[in-house]
Amino acid sequence: MAMTQCRECQQGVSTEATACPRCGAPMPADGTWGGTGYEWKSAATFAGVPWVHVAWGRDARGRRRVAKGVVAVGQYAVGAVTIAQFGVGILFGFGQFVAGLTAVGQFALGVYAGLGQFTSGEVAIGQFAVGVWVLAQVGLGRHVWSVGRKDPEAIEYFRQLAEQFGLL
Repeated sequence: MAMTQCRECQQGVSTEATACPRCGAPMPADGTWGGTGYEWKSAATFAGVPWVHVAWGRDARGRRRVAKGVVAVGQYAVGAVTIAQFGVGILFGFGQFVAGLTAVGQFALGVYAGLGQFTSGEVAIGQFAVGVWVLAQVGLGRHVWSVGRKDPEAIEYFRQLAEQFGLL
């Protein structure tokens, strides 16, 4: 087993080590190792933030890569528009656990509108939903159209909403 220096702490480490036993750096013998995953940022920026930032995986120090851009795409992301597993989309978020003005996801925390399995928003549509105007299997709110509750105002509201989107 050959020895070399860790690229982070400069202490002795095996060339076959997957982590430094002293500082914990991943792949300590590989001086060119840049981490796992992928990261790309557009050259164009808006207020110092890239227009598009795509990132997932971990950097060379083992920290999570977080996409931060006007449009942010990644496992973890923050932006005006976000597509992520865990994300905050100021205007719109799409993903597994997302929050934003509007949100679509398995767990969608929307301020104005939420669509998902567990969702919230002024308008909330989902399996379990909380909001003012709620269309859900199980819902909690002022105007609810659900299995157990059929508020006539909610029915009319969602009927008109469906017509606006050409669904009826």
